[in-house]
Amino acid sequence: MQTLRGTGFRNAASRSVIAVPPLARNADGTVSRSGNAMLLDHLSRAGIGTVMYGGNANLYHQPVSELEDLLTLLTELVARDTWLIPAIGPDYGKLLDAASIVKDSAVPTVLLLPAASAVTPAGVATGIRRIAERMQKPVFLYINTDQYIQVEDARALIEDGLVCAIKYGVPRALPGEDVYLQRLIDAVDRRRVVSGLGERPVLPHIGKFGLASFTSGLACIAPNAASHLLALLRHGELAAAAETHGRFLPLEDLRDAIGPISVIHDAMTLAGIADTGPLLPFLSNIPHSWVKPVRAAAEALRDYDRTCEMVTRGARPTSPGREPVA
Repeated sequence: MQTLRGTGFRNAASRSVIAVPPLARNADGTVSRSGNAMLLDHLSRAGIGTVMYGGNANLYHQPVSELEDLLTLLTELVARDTWLIPAIGPDYGKLLDAASIVKDSAVPTVLLLPAASAVTPAGVATGIRRIAERMQKPVFLYINTDQYIQVEDARALIEDGLVCAIKYGVPRALPGEDVYLQRLIDAVDRRRVVSGLGERPVLPHIGKFGLASFTSGLACIAPNAASHLLALLRHGELAAAAETHGRFLPLEDLRDAIGPISVIHDAMTLAGIADTGPLLPFLSNIPHSWVKPVRAAAEALRDYDRTCEMVTRGARPTSPGREPVA
């Protein structure tokens, strides 16, 4: 596992698509070493350089008492050249308890899961500062609403070395029209901001706003296709990017219809990539009536990924004469 120092935090945000895997579990609910090893090997072989264990891993409901063992397992399993970014939280008390464990662990940063209620922007800024100071490590800030934290406070946290990067996941009906996001990248280095809602808003987030990369659950099924999409956007190949982007939408539509975490969790098993087992409560696996369409969409995306494998090995999109956009 790589360590992050200096500009390494910015590089971790931009060096590849950021895969957001589910967490494989055994039938008894314990974390599966073999299932997670298979999943991480699948990503590593495709050249994915950063993995973020967060919502798709259902870490919202992971007991803090099990965090140390989980961090130890994941650091043992990830490839030596992979950035590992686990998540903690979301409430302040859980963050405080987890911060002491993270401080003594090998992981260089963690994603702070956003709390859904009982928060104010000023209170969030104060809490993030205290958590980062307690860990003695900068954190990866997750913004999922424009009422979560003020842009000025986010900038101050970065300038003080307490936030290393930002996962931007505010849903918009028109993601290309986002006043808050524009204010954010005007205030902080956009190379520290990644698109945080999977493939759905990625075309404007990278093609228009120039964000560093994007987080993706479906990259766990189609890592080559996700990397190809990122390369196309960086080189300004917008028409080709739109075509590749469309390949992800059938499974994204099912995630919206059934539940984003449940679908990506079970899709890994149905696509034959890794057996992810049961979900930790308060979530559940997909209903039996949805297995057939999820399997079909997952297999179609997996098969498309195989056609992208040779392209991504070349590390350039299909139009090699273009220089990357700034």
